[in-house]
Amino acid sequence: MNGFDLIARCLKEEGVTWMACFPANPLIEAAAKVDIRPIVFRQERGGINAADGFSRQTLGKQVGVFAAQDGPGVENSFGGIAQAWGEGVPLLFLPQGAGTDKYSIAPNFSAVRNYEKVTKLALSIDDVTKTAREMRRAFHAIRQGRPGPALVEMQRDILSQEVPENAMHYEASKPMKYAPNRNAVKDAVSQLLSARHPVIWAGQGVLYADATSELMILAELMQIPVITTMEAKSAFPDDHPLALGSANRTAPKGVYRWLGISDTFFAVGSALTRTSFGQDVPPGKFMIQSTVSPEDINKDYDIDLGLVGDAKLTLEAMIDEVKAQVGEDGRPKNEELHSMITQTRREWLEDWMPILTSDEVPVNPYRVVHEINRAVDHDNTVLTHDAGNPRDQIMPFYKASKTPLSYIGWGKTTHLGFGIPLMIGAKLADPSKFCMNFMGDLAFGHTGTEIETAVRAEVPITTLVINNRTMGGYDTKMPTAMEKFGAGNQGGDYAGMGMALGAKGIHVDKAEGIVPAIAEAQKANENGEVVVIEVSTRQDTRFSQYPELLTQER
Repeated sequence: MNGFDLIARCLKEEGVTWMACFPANPLIEAAAKVDIRPIVFRQERGGINAADGFSRQTLGKQVGVFAAQDGPGVENSFGGIAQAWGEGVPLLFLPQGAGTDKYSIAPNFSAVRNYEKVTKLALSIDDVTKTAREMRRAFHAIRQGRPGPALVEMQRDILSQEVPENAMHYEASKPMKYAPNRNAVKDAVSQLLSARHPVIWAGQGVLYADATSELMILAELMQIPVITTMEAKSAFPDDHPLALGSANRTAPKGVYRWLGISDTFFAVGSALTRTSFGQDVPPGKFMIQSTVSPEDINKDYDIDLGLVGDAKLTLEAMIDEVKAQVGEDGRPKNEELHSMITQTRREWLEDWMPILTSDEVPVNPYRVVHEINRAVDHDNTVLTHDAGNPRDQIMPFYKASKTPLSYIGWGKTTHLGFGIPLMIGAKLADPSKFCMNFMGDLAFGHTGTEIETAVRAEVPITTLVINNRTMGGYDTKMPTAMEKFGAGNQGGDYAGMGMALGAKGIHVDKAEGIVPAIAEAQKANENGEVVVIEVSTRQDTRFSQYPELLTQER
């Protein structure tokens, strides 16, 4: 058994069943020999994004893996790994190294040196007897604390050597969880109970901790409304009486209203990272932050009370403390609060309903979102957006269901085209779900050829492209370039491209054709076909934003 064979066996012990890869790496053959399915993507980023989506959809219980060749392979992989780092996604990157006689000599590319800022751990195997140890270290790093990618560089001259029998033993890693200090929990609950307008800000740590039920119990016991981050959109159902919606840089009106009036802000499972693709928390609040990573506290905001620990264990402790302070049934229903939330949502939807139901041609992108809500079974669908205007248009209005992971939100780093390979990974994680990504025409240009990967790998997903033939909103950002040179305008037949790559292509020109097209796609997916739906739309730069509410009086 050589080093590559041992790494394949380590992956098998860790529960890995498939591996994304491109284009050549000795690990591909070694993995296949132990029945780990290799799926070759059209480019490095596509493979990494699919492994990313798989990890998200399994909550890291099964870790996505990507293997690349040395040189251009590891160089081209940087964007995908950087995105997983920014989004906090557990992922293992296994590039081949150029060899111990080359990798430290310029201009040869050192994966360890170049990736150490965007991974939790970056290692290079320079001794075949250390293979199992380094793999264990990598998986341990991935599974502990804040999720994130790890890298193990496999030097070709080392891993091709035979492994001594006494260096073959491997045991799978296990996550270690811990709870916050009891006194801190008591203080947090007391502060929330004494607040006039508290709000809960739930991050994706709630999903990774499998704590969505505990989040709902706590919100109901304390009668506190809930905002979810973009990454945690499916952690709390949008039809719950205490739901305010998700905080993308566009959001339902209720998100803005409660960010403005809240006097105590409780973030759970969130790093509270400031991002131009989310909402900043206005000043003047008592800030409570629950996170698995102590380095996140006081990172972007001054935190009055920190709770370091697993989100599920933290919420369980808080539930017990609430019951101890106010009784087993918690607080009675706050009729005034429920009425305020309902009224705010009604006002918001009344303002937007004429746009959401518009019959204009070309189709308004908001009408597309409205029709998606009508067409899909939210509990049995996994949906994601793409970067740019499609994200800002769908995030406020798509209805997150009571089923966790029914929507995959992302956006701290916003790589165009992420949605297609992301859905390939999500479908591999949960083949029973209808998996669809919503993207613009510009995004399709980045990863559209991965439709062929989905066809070849028999992963039946649906891609819905809204084609407005321009870069949305850029006519105001660079008017001279747009008017004089047409910069930012592009065209193409994306459903036709899908057909050329082996998928079923569906063109839609009018709003009434959207629901039938999605129904046709669902049936085709059930029959094993990949589908590309192209809807001809117009540009729309109206967004659900209410910044004036962030400074309102409490």
